[in-house]
Amino acid sequence: MAATFEDILQARDRLKGKILRTPLVQLNTKMDDNTKIYLKLENLQPIGSFKIRGAFNAIGDLEPETLKNGVYTASAGNFAQGLAWAASILGVTCDVLVPDYAPNTKLEAIERYGGKTHKITFNEWWKVICSHYYEGMAGMFIHPVSERAVIAGNGTVGMEIFEDLPEVDSVIVPYGGGGLTTGIATALKHLKPSCKIYASEVETAAPLAASLEAGKPVFCNFQPTFIDGIGGKSVLDEMWPFVSSLVAKSLVVSVQEVADAIKMLVERNHVVAEGAGAASVAAALSGAAGKGNIVCVVTGGNIDLSKLIPILEGNLP
Repeated sequence: MAATFEDILQARDRLKGKILRTPLVQLNTKMDDNTKIYLKLENLQPIGSFKIRGAFNAIGDLEPETLKNGVYTASAGNFAQGLAWAASILGVTCDVLVPDYAPNTKLEAIERYGGKTHKITFNEWWKVICSHYYEGMAGMFIHPVSERAVIAGNGTVGMEIFEDLPEVDSVIVPYGGGGLTTGIATALKHLKPSCKIYASEVETAAPLAASLEAGKPVFCNFQPTFIDGIGGKSVLDEMWPFVSSLVAKSLVVSVQEVADAIKMLVERNHVVAEGAGAASVAAALSGAAGKGNIVCVVTGGNIDLSKLIPILEGNLP
C-alpha cells in the first residue's frame, strides 16, 4: 500500500532528532537567467544516504516481540546501512542479503553499523526483492523499497524541500526501486501540486523509462557499472501503479554524464556524491528537466575511493 501524506507527517515526528535535516544549497555553476539548480544533500546523513529515513521509520516503533528474531533485508548497500544503524540503536540483529557486485565501501559500512552481510548472485538478490522472502533467513523482512513505512520516511525529504524552497518547480530523484521517488512525490503533490517530479536513470539500467514508454512494467538489459545504487531489471509490480501516476518522466543519462556530475560536485560545491546520487544532477545539467527552480536529490555519498579518484582525474573507473 502506498504511503499517504498523513503517514509522512507521522514519520516526520518519529524521525525528529534521530536523523539530520539536510541542507538545500544551490549548485555553484552558471545556468541561464531562468534556471537555478539546487542540491538536497542527503549524502550528509550519518550513514551517508537518505535510506536512514525509511529504515528507522520502518522499525522505530515496532514492539520488542516483533523484533525478537531481528530483521533482514536485501540491499545493494545504503538501505542496509540504514537498517543496521536503526537495529543497533534498538539492540536487535540485522542480516543483509547483498548482490555480489556490491562495493566494499558499503559492505564495510554495513558491518561497521552492526549488520551481517551475505553475498548472493544478482539474480538471487532480485528474486528476494520481488518475493520479499529468502529461504532459511530468520527475522522480520524489511523491504528496502515498497514498505509503506519506508516510503513515508522517504517522503520527509519532500516536506523539507518545500519548506526550504516553496517556489520549487521540479524535483529530480534518482530511481532505484521507487520508494524515494514515490515518497517525495506524495509529499509534494499534496504541498505543491504544480511541482513536477522526474526520475533519473542511467542508460545501462533504465527500466522505468522503458516501462513508461510501454505503459506497463517491462524488463530491460542490466549492465553493472560504478553507479550501483540505482537501476534494476524491471520496475517492481507493486510500485508501478504509484510511480506511473506520480512521475512526469524518467530522464536517462549516460555513465559519462554521471561521472562528470560527480567531478563537478566536488570541484564546485565540495560535495562527494556516489554515482546514484549524482545522476539527478547529471539530468538537470542536460536540460531535460526544463527551466525554473530545479531540486536534485543527492541521495548518497558512499563511493569507493578506487572509483572516485579516477573520476576526479577525468577518467571512468
